[in-house]
Amino acid sequence: MNGSKNVVGIDIAKRVFQLHWIDMESGEIVSLQLKREKFLEHFANRQSCLIGMEACGGAQHWARKLTAMGHQVKLLPGKAVKPLVMGTLAIKTEEQQAILALHRMRSQLVKFRTAQINGLRGLLTEYGEVMPQGKAGVRKGITEALARLSDRLPAMVIDTLREQWARIGKMDEEIATIEQRIKRWLKNDDACRRIAEIPGVGPLTATAAVAIMGDAKTFKSGREFAAFAGLVPRQTGTGGRIKLLGISKRGDTYLRTLLIHGARSVLAHAKDPGPWVTELRQRRPLNVAVVALANKMARTIWAMLAHERTYQKEFVSQPV
Repeated sequence: MNGSKNVVGIDIAKRVFQLHWIDMESGEIVSLQLKREKFLEHFANRQSCLIGMEACGGAQHWARKLTAMGHQVKLLPGKAVKPLVMGTLAIKTEEQQAILALHRMRSQLVKFRTAQINGLRGLLTEYGEVMPQGKAGVRKGITEALARLSDRLPAMVIDTLREQWARIGKMDEEIATIEQRIKRWLKNDDACRRIAEIPGVGPLTATAAVAIMGDAKTFKSGREFAAFAGLVPRQTGTGGRIKLLGISKRGDTYLRTLLIHGARSVLAHAKDPGPWVTELRQRRPLNVAVVALANKMARTIWAMLAHERTYQKEFVSQPV
């Protein structure tokens, strides 16, 4: 923390914000409640200070406003607010938040679609029509299943089942539309285009990584970014004997999921994944290899963005 600035902690909410700081002259701990309408007015009338707040809903918006006023803002992950041991998060631009909004809406639609498919499969199973798991399996057999059931069930039930299947098709179209918009954003963003060259990093992962990371230099190293995504192993041990456990799974769940899916795709489909991946797959179980590759992908993404590099397949990092 910068000792030359007064430090203010803020707990933001929908209507009333809570402020805490220590008076530099008297040492008194000051607590102040401000309504949303008076929040920015308060900081417009005080000297530049260091502000800490939890990275929750609305935090990015307020961080941009306060930064524009000349204050220094630190966003803290929710789990780190109490212990203050996990560093800070980058303040994102409105454009970065916009692309994240597309990702969130797509993710929500995918969850809705999965729930609708599972619900439809469950209803059909009640009448002896067992559909294979997954959207493709249901699509293959749904028409014939409904035709068979139309002779046994009331028309109103068959019509409702068909409407639910049509609703799933509509969600397919909405998801595809959002994905096309994400791809267009990728084509216009140099950072996204560069990291999309990494094997296993497609349009979704590239755009999400750039938007979630914000300023790459917020992270001190690739390992720190991989830890942010929850891809580094937890450790235990004493006396210099360290035992590695499973990955921490802390940090951004969405980004970690995309990286792991991408790594799994590389291991399953890449014709020439490279000697490192090949050797890793031979000596470690599949899931361990997948996570290790996802970890390496995260570090590579950070290195390319932090140092403004292009992807080089055989690149070997050198100690500074």
